[in-house]
Amino acid sequence: MVSREHKKATLHEKLQLLRSITNSHAKNDSSIILDASKYIEELKHKVQILNQDIASGQSSSYQNSWPVVTVESVEKGIRVNLYSERSCPGLLVFVLKVFEELSLNVLEARVSCTGSFHLEALGDESDENGESIDAEMVKHAISNSIENWTQNNHHQG
Repeated sequence: MVSREHKKATLHEKLQLLRSITNSHAKNDSSIILDASKYIEELKHKVQILNQDIASGQSSSYQNSWPVVTVESVEKGIRVNLYSERSCPGLLVFVLKVFEELSLNVLEARVSCTGSFHLEALGDESDENGESIDAEMVKHAISNSIENWTQNNHHQG
C-alpha cells in the first residue's frame, strides 16, 4: 500500500516536471496546470498553422513561410520566440528595433539563420516612466514589424 505522503510527493514531482517542460515559473500547483494548459493551446495553434502550410503546398506561396511569434512574460522579463521555415534576411534588424522602441534591454539572445530563421530573446524593461510592458504589447509590435519587413522585402524583390 502506497502512503499518502508518497502519493503527494509523486504528484509534486510530476507537477515540477510539467512546470519545467512548459517553462512555467508558477509556484502553486493550480498555476502550473494553468500555464501548462496555455502552453498546450500555443502548441495546438502552431500545429494548426503548420498543418495549413502543409495542406496549401508548404512553400508554394510567400505567406506560407510567415514567421510564427510567441511572446510570454517570464520571471526575468519578456521572452520572445520567432520561427520561420525559411531564411529571413533583415528581419532581425526589424525585431531589434521593436526592442529599442519599447525600451526593452536584450538580456539573452540566440539567433539561427541557416536555412530557417529562429530567434529566442529575453528582454527586460528599461522604461523609466514606470509604464509596464506586457507580452501582448510586445507580440503586437513584433507582428507589425514582421508585416513592415514583409512589405519592405516584397517591394525589393
